[in-house]
Amino acid sequence: MNWLFAHLDAFRDSARRLLEQPLATLLNVAVFGIALALPSGFYVGLDNVARFSRQLTSEPQLSLFLTVDASRSDVSAIEDRLRRHDFVGDFRFVDRSNALEELSRASGMSDVLSELDENPLPHAFIVAGDTADPDLLEALRSEALTWPKVEHVQLDSAWARKLDAALRIGRLLVALLGVLLSIALVAVTFNTIRLQILTRRDEIEVSKLIGATNLFIRRPFLSLGGMQGLLGGGAAWLIVATAVRLLNHELAVFGDLFGLSPRLGLMSLHQT
Repeated sequence: MNWLFAHLDAFRDSARRLLEQPLATLLNVAVFGIALALPSGFYVGLDNVARFSRQLTSEPQLSLFLTVDASRSDVSAIEDRLRRHDFVGDFRFVDRSNALEELSRASGMSDVLSELDENPLPHAFIVAGDTADPDLLEALRSEALTWPKVEHVQLDSAWARKLDAALRIGRLLVALLGVLLSIALVAVTFNTIRLQILTRRDEIEVSKLIGATNLFIRRPFLSLGGMQGLLGGGAAWLIVATAVRLLNHELAVFGDLFGLSPRLGLMSLHQT
């Protein structure tokens, strides 16, 4: 119980000293808040980009384009290969004539396409992978390229892998920035406490003369550093929350123009 009362006294003493110097306290809290808000804000941005990319990314698909001279027997052979493959979940055949009709309707160039001597589009297969493992899908793509009459295979989720790699690099940079700023904050806190010790040197010497222990003398300074850290963390959360709120307002206006509803979210409890 005495230990608890001692910490409460140290807490009250630290709070009183912070209130006695409001300008210095405000500046220290602002430095802490901005330094903590920078990596936190970047992390929130990366986390939201990753969340949006997962919403936009559908099931991994491969597009198999056959050669123009592929016959019906070649198509049947590839269908049989796909049906028996372990990594293929489902597939759909796109006839070249149907593809030309869809292109004509979608592009609005029906007059131009109708003047072509022959259909330039090949037969194709839209293949849904039975797995989301990018390595297995890449292996399926490489294998399909060796099949007869297969001219090109496109992995539609390749852009998602590139985005994921970019996000990993971004997270690493944010972690490095957070470590560097944390070291800087420790140095600032140490310097602040050192200045407090120098200004109270006479008081500390008198306290030691009357029998105060080192722990008793250190306790108020530790409380002071802890309170500054907590206030700085609160300021950082307030800065990030305000920025997210302002950005959500602008994103709502932007989303209305395109029929979207993008919204940024803050870090969850386990992320903080």
